[in-house]
Amino acid sequence: MRSYALALIISLSVACTAQAPGGAPPSTGELKALLDADWSYWMAQHPELATAFGHPGRHAGWTDYSAAAIAARAAYVRSSAQKLAAINRGALTAADQLNLDLYKDIVDAAVAGLEWDNEPVPIRGVIPHNLRMPMNQLEGLAQDVPLVISQMPAASVADYEDIVKSLDAVPALVDQTIALMEQGMKRGWTPPKITFRDVPSQVQGQIVDATKSPLLDAFRKIPAAIGAADQQRLVTAAEVAFNTHTKPAFQKLFDFLTTTYLPACRETTSVTALDGGARMYAYNVGWHTTSSETPQQIHEIGLAEVKRIRAAMDAVITETKFKGSFADFATFLRTSPQFFYKDAPSLLTGYRDITKRIEPELARLFGRLPQTPYGIAPVPDAIAPSQTTGYYQPGSLKAGRAGNFFANTYKLDMRPRWEMEALTMHEAVPGHHLQIAIGQELEGLPAFRNNSSYTAFVEGWALYSESLGYEMGFYKDPYAKFGQLTYDMWRAVRLVVDTGLHSMNWTRDQAIEFFASNTPKTRQDITVEVDRYIVWPGQALGYKMGQLKIRALRTKAEQKLGAKFDVRGFHDLLLSQGALPMAVLEQRVDEWIRMRLTS
Repeated sequence: MRSYALALIISLSVACTAQAPGGAPPSTGELKALLDADWSYWMAQHPELATAFGHPGRHAGWTDYSAAAIAARAAYVRSSAQKLAAINRGALTAADQLNLDLYKDIVDAAVAGLEWDNEPVPIRGVIPHNLRMPMNQLEGLAQDVPLVISQMPAASVADYEDIVKSLDAVPALVDQTIALMEQGMKRGWTPPKITFRDVPSQVQGQIVDATKSPLLDAFRKIPAAIGAADQQRLVTAAEVAFNTHTKPAFQKLFDFLTTTYLPACRETTSVTALDGGARMYAYNVGWHTTSSETPQQIHEIGLAEVKRIRAAMDAVITETKFKGSFADFATFLRTSPQFFYKDAPSLLTGYRDITKRIEPELARLFGRLPQTPYGIAPVPDAIAPSQTTGYYQPGSLKAGRAGNFFANTYKLDMRPRWEMEALTMHEAVPGHHLQIAIGQELEGLPAFRNNSSYTAFVEGWALYSESLGYEMGFYKDPYAKFGQLTYDMWRAVRLVVDTGLHSMNWTRDQAIEFFASNTPKTRQDITVEVDRYIVWPGQALGYKMGQLKIRALRTKAEQKLGAKFDVRGFHDLLLSQGALPMAVLEQRVDEWIRMRLTS
């Protein structure tokens, strides 16, 4: 479990650059050597992560999910925990005390997650990867293989040969994943049948002719710098690999899912239906919120937020002079043709227009902006029906890869214009892209911190960023303003629904109806969202809990500093050390306030 008192034992300066007299002490070198060794180990173990992070030379192949490899990684992370515990913290610089505390907390959480066979990667990611249930509608081979292949470098002959090797290796990955699912079935650990319903079709979307497979997109645009003979050889090798290895492996997976796995999936939806599920939910709540609030306390916070935001929404309805109830207004927003684009290119153009209007305003709120570019792209067709309205995929400046805000173009009559400004600010700028890209580009931090993610920080920041639209001159249209409130309400509802599903015996239908009665989001979105909370227990809590903390910290700084408050300095402070637990962030803000008051 997470150490919620982490911040209380951190001697942290705002700059985090203090050095001991006479240079770095031996313990600093010991810690650096451990962090470097661990990072290299995990990049070798997980080439998918190496590709995502732009780590060189580790791109071919897939994580080995054999029993021996899984056991070896579990032993390694336990060994790391023992080594970290033996380091003399008092002999470290202030900066390295923070590095030690953060990494030790991550490793200890990874060790604790072994109780449920979580993959023990001590890199703070968004979702703990449970090996008993390695696939669901949001993550697994149907999503991960195409994503990783699309992220792999494609500039040299060696790069393309790595892609071919990865295509050749898909059968082993499929076999190991099937073995994990079979083990999960024996132990009674399966995803809910209702949420798994679309996964076979997602896999089937990869069983296509080689000429149409997105897995071979890179081979349709080989750089001219690669000679014609090599180009032809590589294209042929990729097609052979796809036809003889990749495609048959996906067919085998599809057959297993449809004939064996889906029929065996459980009828229940709460994680507490699983053996040890209640403890797992408590672990996930702490993991995603980095706080000590109980599910009941979070549920009550959610109800209070729903009430507060509902009053603001009612005021906007009055402003529009709409005649009718809240439900009538919600129906109007969900169904009126004026709120919807008629074709996918127009929807994507609409998002791009919003980003171009946001970007000039960023300099008023931030002193530092990222170098990594980003783009707007459609959610891949194969996974769009089960995906949310939009999501962000980080880029890598090291790898020369832009970030992407993926917008869902499936069912255009479910993608209203009034939500687009808020969603863009969340997924692109000043939300995910700005925060994550800056974190990746920070110099002087260990690699685990450049690439770590705390849900409450990352998603809390993105939700807080939606509110910055008012300061940048957006939400002038009352419907767009209602859209921003809808998104805030959406995250408040999550606090109620997630805890309801996993600690209060709520049914899926009950969760959907609570969602629908409090937001004008479409039934498609609501269903996808609730199913997401079911398979990612606790993840949805990080957004609103993180936003509330960030907003509270800003209010504290504004009240204590008065005329000395600098919004650009405040935002730069929040983003200056990468993602952090909320308690550590609060300590940094308190120190910043103290320093500005005495300056």
